[in-house]
Amino acid sequence: MTRRTFGSGILGRFAAGAAAVTLASGAVVALAGAPAAAAGFGFTVSGGFVTVDTGAGLVFKVRQSNGDMTSLQLSGRELQSQSKPAHVESGLGTATVTASQNGNVIIVAESASTFYGSGTLVHYFVARSGENTIYMATFVDAAGAGELRWIQPLDRNVLTNIGTTSDVKGGTAIESTDVVTVNGQTRSKYYGHSRALDLTVRGVTGSGVGAFMAFGNRESSSGGPFFRDIEQQGTDTTIEVYNYLWSGHNDPEAQRLNVLYGPYALMVTNGSTPAAPDMSFMLNLGLRGSVPASGRGFVVGRGGGVAAGQPGEVGFANSQAQYWTPVKADGTFSSPAMKPGSYTQTLYQGELPVATRTGVTVTAGATNSGQNITSTFSTPAAIFRIGDWDGAPTGFKNAANLTTMHPSDTRMASWGPTTFTVGSAISGFPAYQWKGANNPTTVRFTLSSSQLAAHTVRIGLTAAYAGGRPQVTINNWTSAAPAPSSQPSSRSLTIGTYRGNEAVFTYSAPASAFVAGTNTMTINTISGSGGTGFLSPGYGYDSVELA
Repeated sequence: MTRRTFGSGILGRFAAGAAAVTLASGAVVALAGAPAAAAGFGFTVSGGFVTVDTGAGLVFKVRQSNGDMTSLQLSGRELQSQSKPAHVESGLGTATVTASQNGNVIIVAESASTFYGSGTLVHYFVARSGENTIYMATFVDAAGAGELRWIQPLDRNVLTNIGTTSDVKGGTAIESTDVVTVNGQTRSKYYGHSRALDLTVRGVTGSGVGAFMAFGNRESSSGGPFFRDIEQQGTDTTIEVYNYLWSGHNDPEAQRLNVLYGPYALMVTNGSTPAAPDMSFMLNLGLRGSVPASGRGFVVGRGGGVAAGQPGEVGFANSQAQYWTPVKADGTFSSPAMKPGSYTQTLYQGELPVATRTGVTVTAGATNSGQNITSTFSTPAAIFRIGDWDGAPTGFKNAANLTTMHPSDTRMASWGPTTFTVGSAISGFPAYQWKGANNPTTVRFTLSSSQLAAHTVRIGLTAAYAGGRPQVTINNWTSAAPAPSSQPSSRSLTIGTYRGNEAVFTYSAPASAFVAGTNTMTINTISGSGGTGFLSPGYGYDSVELA
């Protein structure tokens, strides 16, 4: 057995000055002036495992042959399920695992040359003396990964409290194997989770203990500020805390490659929810693909033209990174620290993209000022408008339940088909419409004789599934069938998200389509694809207007 503790042998010199350690990835770590480590802080290599002691009560164990984490103990109390290891991806199968200590930092690096068929992945565990936190980061090369995630299975007898919406214990599958009913309520690992914009520390608890994920800044993930993905799941035997770094679950962007995902952290407490830790030190450890603060830059400017009452957000994206920042009350914005490169800049009104600029450049150590962006989205005077142009089905029927339950849930109001009269509460208008479930939606509205003219109908969609799109009939006039919008190919409306690619369909209706008095507009979901019920072609509504 090999024991590495601060203060013994060559490692004892780390506190006095800089030291270099070569990792499995070939990265070199150099730290200077590291503070003294806590008593017991160190790692051992024995029996095919690397065991790390943080010196504060947390001890975790990593299997050398495949990089699985097989034990997570706090003060001798085992928190991890022994029926399923914790791992990146679905487990690497085989991996090269190395460990090194540099003053008050221990790094365990696991590298796999093959996973999901090809590619190289390097996953890092980092422990700091006196902290009950496992810091992590994951590098993915150009070959890409499958579902890139950290899965932390915990003992359900110890960690007992989990969000109900994602607890599938005792459930009966109703869609694939991942959406179930429990006591008449639908539950899934997809439900009850935050937008990337809102991600903070979240976890599960038990008597005197808690395990929490700090998700990090999402710069290497994809999907933008409003993307949602799995965060936790309860099964019959485990409670699982996740950090989904990339999945393809209704993701409108491709996976980012040759980048370091993270840093992120698994935090263990006495049950209280911790504050998110400062993880910036991770970017100075020489981890493969890391870009330290000194190698980053900033963008500042103004975001204008967002509709009154709607929050503004400015996003930046390229093939290597994504970022976002709010538009302040005075109209200005300031980006987080960004990797150098050329970015596409997007202004959002709520969740609706309303302006795009390309060629916004970030230079290391510099601030690119004056990068102003103004909405180009037209909101003309309307005879009627159902819902706001905000990129979300805000206020519509069942809107409040879309991210927490399946559309079939008995707590949902009847989806219809619906007949909606303009001027009534928009809570009577469906948030979603499917070809095989609640088709069509009928809108009744009144025109005066002075309003008998050609008009434009605009229908905004937040997402669409299986080529679903709207075709409209106004009295005796029917629009041409539009082409489908470009959308991700996975399930969408049933897995707790209303967002895909925003699409606006425009129909030019002639004056002859309208009559003085009551008019009837029928919105019919069309598609060349099959499917039944809630897995038939469908879409989410943003807004419907007659302009």
